[in-house]
Amino acid sequence: MRSIAVMNQKGGVGKTTSSVNLAASLARAGRRVCVLDLDPQGHASFHLGIEAGPEMPTIYDVFSRQTTIDESRQLVAENLSVVPSNIDLAATEVELAGVPGREFILRNAMQHWKDQNRFDYVIADCPPSLGVLTINALTAMGEVFIPLQPHFFALQGLSKLFETTALVTRRLNRDLRVTGVMMCLYESGTRLAADVTEDLKQFLKSSDGDTPWASARIFRTRVRRNIKLAEAPSFGQSIFDYAPSCPGAQDYAALGDEVMAMEAPAHGARQPPANTESAVA
Repeated sequence: MRSIAVMNQKGGVGKTTSSVNLAASLARAGRRVCVLDLDPQGHASFHLGIEAGPEMPTIYDVFSRQTTIDESRQLVAENLSVVPSNIDLAATEVELAGVPGREFILRNAMQHWKDQNRFDYVIADCPPSLGVLTINALTAMGEVFIPLQPHFFALQGLSKLFETTALVTRRLNRDLRVTGVMMCLYESGTRLAADVTEDLKQFLKSSDGDTPWASARIFRTRVRRNIKLAEAPSFGQSIFDYAPSCPGAQDYAALGDEVMAMEAPAHGARQPPANTESAVA
């Protein structure tokens, strides 16, 4: 089972859009996929047509140990399910502040999924912050995908993300690897997009082989800016249900193919530094 945290502390970079539509792409290809909505805004849940009311178990109930993760899971399409979220999850940061082992709650809750190979992919849509919810995701998952809008300030924020993954790798989850960077809201006709992408390539190529991001690749697929991707959440549909022939659907289908073609990081071992041809495209 591959477990992937989609994270970026900056909002508006395509994090939830990528989490949901990548998951939908993998499910359409016959993979068993579950999305964990770890954002109190619940946008991934809304995107998949789930509005978590007071009576519906959510990921908050998992963190507060009122229910199991299986009881919270909702099937939304063939091969695709979601553990939904709502605003109640915002209380988690305060409620868990003094709880011993709070960083491991999610990992413990989903351990049986890994033991039983329940899913092919678990994708965690992390909140745009580096608090206890994101730390839980990084402790429970094996991989990190970073959605990145090709702007100058986006590169500055990467250092903080990499710092966090390095800290978690040292202290909480030695298997964690940053394995992919997704270029989102991409405008191929601009020089800025090309320059930012090239700067990121050079940074990854020069990274020390002992860092968690040493084997990270920039996905060849660039998710183009497309209005249909912005419209789909308001209809509670993935891009494949809302506008299956639009450029956004084509891009996420191609991204899903790339992800399936990747090998998962070896358990308990660091991958060797990526070479230019296979990992930085």
